[in-house]
Amino acid sequence: MSDQNDVPGIPVTRRKPKAPIEEIGGRKLKPATLMMGHGYDPILSEGSLKPPIFLTSTFAFESAAAGKHFFEGITGKRPGGTEGLVYSRFNGPNQEILEDRLGIWDGSEDALAFSSGMTAISVLMLTYCSAGDVIVHSGPLYAASEGFVAKVLSKFGVTYLDFPAGATREELDAILDKAKIKASEQGGKVAMIYLESPANPTNALVDIEAVRDARDAVLGAGGPPIAIDNTFLGPLWQQPLNNGADIVVYSLTKYVGGHSDLVAGSLAGAKKWMDPVRALRNTMGGICDPNTAWMLMRSLETVELRMERAGQNASKVCEFLAQHPKVDGLGYLGMISDARQQDIFDRHCSGAGSTFSVFIKGGEEESFRFLDSLRIAKLAVSLGGTETLVSLPAAMTHLSVPDERKAQLGITDNLVRISVGVEDPDDLIADFEQALEAV
Repeated sequence: MSDQNDVPGIPVTRRKPKAPIEEIGGRKLKPATLMMGHGYDPILSEGSLKPPIFLTSTFAFESAAAGKHFFEGITGKRPGGTEGLVYSRFNGPNQEILEDRLGIWDGSEDALAFSSGMTAISVLMLTYCSAGDVIVHSGPLYAASEGFVAKVLSKFGVTYLDFPAGATREELDAILDKAKIKASEQGGKVAMIYLESPANPTNALVDIEAVRDARDAVLGAGGPPIAIDNTFLGPLWQQPLNNGADIVVYSLTKYVGGHSDLVAGSLAGAKKWMDPVRALRNTMGGICDPNTAWMLMRSLETVELRMERAGQNASKVCEFLAQHPKVDGLGYLGMISDARQQDIFDRHCSGAGSTFSVFIKGGEEESFRFLDSLRIAKLAVSLGGTETLVSLPAAMTHLSVPDERKAQLGITDNLVRISVGVEDPDDLIADFEQALEAV
């Protein structure tokens, strides 16, 4: 399309962005295809095939009226949000393209990017919690998530109740009823149901559908949002919004970033849940920077390939570990022994993932010997990278969790968390075999 400018006798062809392509011949395009260009038109950036990194703190308005219009949206004076770029604490081209693409994987109406997974979680909880409120959460959670609820929000009069990941519908009804009473006594409300499934580091699964049904029965369908940390299986092997969750949480540092070279987080869900979070993010900051957003867009192009390869590797590695005499058990979703957990897996998950726990016969001393003997796998926290990472949660990521709580959650001194990467699986098996010989 072209039109003329307002200067007589001087025709100018104006380049306009193409409409986004989301289907061809009635066929809805898959996420892996949309990652290559969704949300970006090269015509807007001098024909650059890939989006440039927009390193700017602020954006020039076309007119004063446009600036007022944008700020009316940012501040909430006008419904619908901003319709343009205003200031890099609020939005930016790289972040907006990234958010568009993140929403595709979970089928969400909206998505928000943050500087870390914990920033996303903290802003989410602060958005929905007030003094006197109660958060109900599954256990275990990532230690920093659990600590934020128990140690930080408690300073502001927010309390919590927790339930084990494998809780039944009856147990969920009971805990929500208890939370409802507690909130009433405190002059507040049940503000949020927060889940982590699979749980870090045990891989215990939460029945999201049962949580939704319990929420609807005890607190009403218009009750508090159900948020879930989907880092261990998302975005490829689990889409929690299809099972009853309202908000999906990610540490993008892990599988989505996938190269152990950035830190970021995200939330995804309906606009009615995201808009209040966006407003608080605008005030507090916490949006990821343009360079990180650009790197995440790059990583999204290969996330399916990387996760599929890592999942195949994990399956082969676990087949070896399960038979080894110095291994006392596995917390791997491809080898579930509990019937209820298997039922949840069958309904919620499309793959077993590549992060799991292995129990070394012995305790901390034997586990340390195993970890220190590895030659290919890297001894480091985090997960979901191209390289295989191993750690001992009880002594590292979950060290701050009280010993009694760790025992309750099954986070023992011999639980080694392994995140399998994309190396050759036989090489990894050889590495684990020689390390186990040292135990």
